[in-house]
This record gives sequence, C-alpha cells and structure tokens, in this order.
Amino acid sequence: MTDTEALNRITSYCATAEHCASEVVDKLKKWEIGEEEIERILAFLRKEKFIDEERYAASYITDKYLFAKWGKRKIYQMLLFKKIPNTIIQEKLNEIDKEEYLSILKKILDSKRKSIRAKNDYEFKAKLVRFALSRGFEMDDIENCISF
Repeated sequence: MTDTEALNRITSYCATAEHCASEVVDKLKKWEIGEEEIERILAFLRKEKFIDEERYAASYITDKYLFAKWGKRKIYQMLLFKKIPNTIIQEKLNEIDKEEYLSILKKILDSKRKSIRAKNDYEFKAKLVRFALSRGFEMDDIENCISF
C-alpha cells in the first residue's frame, strides 16, 4: 500500500467514527506503513481535526457510562490503555454529572439485586459490592447507593 493510499484510507476510517491516535497507529502498522510516514499522517490528521484526543475521550466516556453502564475507574483504565493523557482523562471524567452517574449506578444495582441469591445480608451486600466494583464504580459511590 502506498503512503497516499494509506492516508486516504485512514482519513475515511477517522471520518466514520471517533478514533484516538493509538488506534490509528495500530491500524497503520498493520498496513506496514513506516514510522516516519505514520508521524506525518498523524500530524495531518491532528491538523485537520480527524483525530482529537479530548473529543475522543469525551465521546468514549459518554458512551461507556451511559450505554455500557461502566464506572469511572473502568473508563479511566481503558482510556489509559488507549494512551490518552492522564490530564485529559481526569478533566473529562470530572465533567460527568454526579447525579446522573449515581442514578445509573442505582439502576444497575437494583437490577442486580433481583438475580442475587445469598444466605444472609452480609453475603448479599458483598456480592452487590463486588458486582459494582467489577463495573468500575468507586467504593464511595457504591456505599452511597447501598444501605449498609
């Protein structure tokens, strides 16, 4: 694949959905594009606003906490995995509406309560807490939503 073909394909790829730089780099490496050309392509994509880490982080966070019902810790870890800078992640996570976030946590906990089978209250609450932690919610928020 020529460098021009790669640029055309990757701009099309970025135009269809939000992507971060690490996803673009992975795709270009699969196409066996050289490191220097990857840097030129990334510079072009950033300049022309095909990729924007802040926009990507905001979109990713909204999708994951509203639709996938993930907590902030899981979202944070996944964005770090995608090589989004920590400052951007923290800034965008702080923009989440706290009431809406807790409302989502309450809904998933209420839903999970119906399927938990436990011998006593202690075991029941432990299972509920483990479930919420596995979804990436923080212990403070879980405590707010579960009466201990």
